[in-house]
Amino acid sequence: MSKTMTAIVFGGSRGIGRACVQVLAADGFGVGYTSVSGAPVSGTSEGTVRCYQADIREMADVRKVFEFTRRDFAGHIQCVVANAGINVPPAPLADFDPERFRQLVEANIVGAFNVLAEAARQVADGGSIIALSTSLVRRAAPGLGPYSATKAAVESLVRAMACELSARGVRVNAVAPGPVDTDLFRAGKSPEALARSAAMSPLGRVGRPEEIAQVVGFLASERASWVQGQVVQPNGGMV
Repeated sequence: MSKTMTAIVFGGSRGIGRACVQVLAADGFGVGYTSVSGAPVSGTSEGTVRCYQADIREMADVRKVFEFTRRDFAGHIQCVVANAGINVPPAPLADFDPERFRQLVEANIVGAFNVLAEAARQVADGGSIIALSTSLVRRAAPGLGPYSATKAAVESLVRAMACELSARGVRVNAVAPGPVDTDLFRAGKSPEALARSAAMSPLGRVGRPEEIAQVVGFLASERASWVQGQVVQPNGGMV
């Protein structure tokens, strides 16, 4: 295995994360990715892609992923993608279950903090760190305030890190999609709800995971050498 071009995708077993693994591997990265279950992504080469079981809420797990990736790919880590997170059923704030909010905070804020903090310590000079957020941070939607709030926190971490790591040439950005057609997105939604999501874009559809992953691949590459501290919104014109 080459000692260059190594990436880690936290939360890479399905949906957008899986597409990110595939795009980065196609772009020449050796990719370590995480899954809560440890189940491997299909259609990828064992030589260039490795799966690690990890719970991002536990800093010890996050650190082990960096350790194992360095061991298995024998090189510096050039790119880290912080994609792992959860959502819960939406509800108005007055009716939102406090335990579900705590779950969101633990996974989406504490988990993202763990990944981003370790990435700041371990990513190579000149590398790239990319966090997944949501366009809902900038477009209010009833029932989604708690989820959007956790992603707004991630964006705040990204902006601060961009200032902190610029001296090392490390680029830190966020990708904030609109609705994307994944199993998680479809879960529990009626056909009418899916149609409303599609109508949020003037293009009349939701995004595809690979469309988001291509933006991540761009930010991971030297083509994005002048992109720093930004929140890129691939959302089909959802403004």
